Amino acid sequence: MISRGPFTPAEFDEKDAESTLASFRVLVIGAGGLGCEMIKNLAVSGFKHIHVIDMDKIDLSNLNRQFLFALEDVGKPKAVVAANAVMARVPGVNITPHFCKIQDFDLAFYKQFQIVVCGLDSIDARRWINFTLYQLVDPDDPASIIPMVDGGTEGFKGQTRVILPSLSACYECSLDLLGPKKTYPICTIANTPRLPEHCIEWAYILEWPKHHPYPIDTDNIDHLNWVYQTALVRARENNIPGVTHSLTVGVVKNVIPAVASTNAVIAAACCNEAFKLATACNPVLDNYMMYMGESDVYAHSFELERRTDCPVCGSTSMTLTVGAETTLNEFIDTLRERADTNVSKPSLRTAAKNLYLQAPPQLEEATRPHLELKLSSLIEENDEIIVTDPNIPLALKISIRYS
Repeated sequence: MISRGPFTPAEFDEKDAESTLASFRVLVIGAGGLGCEMIKNLAVSGFKHIHVIDMDKIDLSNLNRQFLFALEDVGKPKAVVAANAVMARVPGVNITPHFCKIQDFDLAFYKQFQIVVCGLDSIDARRWINFTLYQLVDPDDPASIIPMVDGGTEGFKGQTRVILPSLSACYECSLDLLGPKKTYPICTIANTPRLPEHCIEWAYILEWPKHHPYPIDTDNIDHLNWVYQTALVRARENNIPGVTHSLTVGVVKNVIPAVASTNAVIAAACCNEAFKLATACNPVLDNYMMYMGESDVYAHSFELERRTDCPVCGSTSMTLTVGAETTLNEFIDTLRERADTNVSKPSLRTAAKNLYLQAPPQLEEATRPHLELKLSSLIEENDEIIVTDPNIPLALKISIRYS
């Protein structure tokens, strides 16, 4: 039975709310540390129709915090095992697992849900689903707005946010809140390693291409083991302690070790928002909550405003100011380093010409000489560059100014 609280509207009807929960279709993306908690919480809260997407299989290292899995489940799809585990314990709930990528589904698939709850560990995946939900919005149909409740954790810190496509700041609006990726100078990695991270980066960046004709797959445990063993040899040669398998995974995948209690707190906050969105029993978070648990338990909420130059929901293009002597290659490096662009292998063009294209090989070779040219020799001030990247589902439009 749903109970009333101090902020519950007078017109709220408990029986209607229970009926709504039973009919709502919820999509959970991710069945890892956050996802396991989310699936369980949604099921015991009264949601009866839940779908789960996860592309990963269960690894032994998952078992310390992903409580829906057991030793005998290692090697099985997370989505399938998590769905079966919850359905076995919560009568009446129907959970449909999908062992695949979120990109494997079309817009029609996502259109069937009323709420999407994300427990992802990937910025690129969040950007993709954010853009996908925004594409579904019909200005003449309020029901086409599918709320996205997003959770994320980093050690003892976490965040929960509610995104209402076209009504609130979207995920893309907040990219500049992300810190820059930690990098190490190549000369230090190659010649004078001092930290265990230097040894791991050496094995990952410099040694892997020398010994393998194919790119590393950071989700492949054999590939990660090779990096770990190679880094360990390097560390021992230089009397550097601290190279562990977990640190190797963290450096290669640029992740921070997960804490089970943080996952539980953030998942509970996300499911609480999903419950409020479905039942209207209380005001919904507007729209960002930060949780800090390193030395104390503290949470802070605020409204993240929409960016007018957001490539998804903004009305203007992004403007970047660069030096007149900046080369195209240096400009591309800037795009890689900036949190609000967050690209990895960008291709750049204007409405009139190709500046640099990553593929196909013939066009990459033809545009490669542009990399050493000054950007000011290629485009005029206030010209717009269109940036595409395999990691993001949209084209960034950047207006250039010279200093």
